[in-house]
Amino acid sequence: MTFKPTKYALRCCATGNIFEDAGWSLADPHCDCPSLVRAEYEQKKFNPREDLDGFYRYADWLPIRRTLRGSCAPITYKSEALAEELGLANLYITFSGYWPEKGAKMETCSFKETEAYSVCARLPENTGKVLVVASAGNTARAFAKVCSDNNIPLLISIPEDNISALWFTKPLNDCVKIIVSPKGSDYFDAIALSDKVCTDSRFMAEGGAKNVARRDGMGTTLLSAVEAIGRIPDAYFQAIGSGTGTIAAWENNLRLIEDGRFGTHKMRLYPSQNDPFTIMYDSWKLHSRGLVDMTPDQAREAAAIIDAKVLSNRKPPYGLAGGLFDSMEDAGGDMFKVTNDELHTWKKRFLELEGIDIHNAAAVAVASLAQAVSCGAVVKDETIMLNITGGGEDRAKSEQEIVYARPHLVLDPALSAEDIISEINKLY
Repeated sequence: MTFKPTKYALRCCATGNIFEDAGWSLADPHCDCPSLVRAEYEQKKFNPREDLDGFYRYADWLPIRRTLRGSCAPITYKSEALAEELGLANLYITFSGYWPEKGAKMETCSFKETEAYSVCARLPENTGKVLVVASAGNTARAFAKVCSDNNIPLLISIPEDNISALWFTKPLNDCVKIIVSPKGSDYFDAIALSDKVCTDSRFMAEGGAKNVARRDGMGTTLLSAVEAIGRIPDAYFQAIGSGTGTIAAWENNLRLIEDGRFGTHKMRLYPSQNDPFTIMYDSWKLHSRGLVDMTPDQAREAAAIIDAKVLSNRKPPYGLAGGLFDSMEDAGGDMFKVTNDELHTWKKRFLELEGIDIHNAAAVAVASLAQAVSCGAVVKDETIMLNITGGGEDRAKSEQEIVYARPHLVLDPALSAEDIISEINKLY
């Protein structure tokens, strides 16, 4: 079957201006303030596609040109053991990872696959350019897997301290190249490196939160939940590094309201961060659209302390139009912060209760739900969605042969763009 590209337009969140996607539009060229753009789909009804496999069953609400091999959608099930532990009657867990008995078969064990399968399917074929992705770990693994399997040229930029996140079940295709910022650097240093690479026209920035394909891919977690529950949840829990997944859930909530068959309410948003890397938590508690000050040295120190390393973005899409601040202002809710001790307590309890290992970041979300129950932010009979953004990694590694990717280059982000590009050109 030939896939027909999804029909959509883009709307600027700051001005409301609607315009056509030029192919890889990340912003409205006529808007002079920081703003996300949002996809507005021709298909207004939530319509899972039975004719498409895996993740692409949600293609009607994905800004894509084609489908790619090897995808898997998030799965949602009603919790019994964890729900009983917390005293909740309607707790639904949306799980992205490796858990074959539940139908979850994401090879990289992370919901970042939803981003990669959407972003890469938005790309036109044979662009002649190299896609550039900066990551703290899980995003890099997901994009590397998808691009390797589908022969899409990719350059990954990741902190060297996080290189162990690049594990796979088979060696990567040569179309994937890896550069790292030096030991002691953080995610923002990897971003700075990728920004300099993208000054060369041969390379194209993936775009992060500004890419509608990334957000709408992540938003499929809510679509999975609504399919299983039959309605929009009352409350949504997720650990955040950038907040993009929570923004994405809110955006799909708005689309579901427009559909009208799953409720007309906005679910309260409860994102969480790993203490002491709490730049968005601290800003929200001040009810400030602007982020609190965090110097590069403070960020690197905090990132070194937290055990959920992927939750360490010091320049998140928080205050811009359509960002996390606007999402939470519109939907309601609150933020939580979780210590390393708390995350490990609930990581262990989740394994004992639900029967599968989860990532540290996902354990932050579980711990935040326990806090919310304790303080009365949620009550017994509410319908609650817990977004487990990664899990089954220990099991996957125990059942399969694992290979670790190695960096092709270590590059200091303080180097000039010319020097960085000169080194990278040696890889091609």
